[in-house]
Amino acid sequence: MARTPKSSGRRRPAFETDISRSPGSRPSRDRLLVVCGSQATESDYLQGLVNHLETPAVTVRIKNKPSSPSQLIDYAAGERDRAREDFDQVWCVFDVDHFEVAGAVVEARRKGIEVAVSNPCFELWLILHFGDHSAHAATYRALLPYLKKHVPGYDKARLDFRDYADGLPQAGPRARRLAPTGKEHEVNPATGVWALTDRIAGR
Repeated sequence: MARTPKSSGRRRPAFETDISRSPGSRPSRDRLLVVCGSQATESDYLQGLVNHLETPAVTVRIKNKPSSPSQLIDYAAGERDRAREDFDQVWCVFDVDHFEVAGAVVEARRKGIEVAVSNPCFELWLILHFGDHSAHAATYRALLPYLKKHVPGYDKARLDFRDYADGLPQAGPRARRLAPTGKEHEVNPATGVWALTDRIAGR
């Protein structure tokens, strides 16, 4: 996957201005900034994934910014441009839910931000850890019974990645069959979270 172009005017990373630093000591792993449009669910999952991998292929900084997809894109671009670190990619993770997201997806591309969109919601990605799911789902509530068959105590405010770890290798292929890459917001159900998890895992 191509790296996100660096925007002009961004401050250079602090460590690159430290002339006492020995040559070749810069971390070799790419750095991702991931901004999630929810309170906790997506970030809990992604942090659990990073911990599960122990040595992920990239360094990941995860932030929460509950907001609309358009606001999330603007926030992520601002964080990237204000950051003292020089991120190789910036991702936004959000749901279609009740939002009109087509404009946000176009804006994200214009600003060089990757998106991981779930339609209708992130819980679809979780369900795909346990099996295929291709039935239309209008809302989060419509998907919840499918997820609770496998995780009876599911609570979106207290997600435990260990509930999903065993199904991770199968979740990506199941998700890729649901929609063309980058068109997930146009198809219900569909999710593009697999592209982000693959990036974190170095696949």
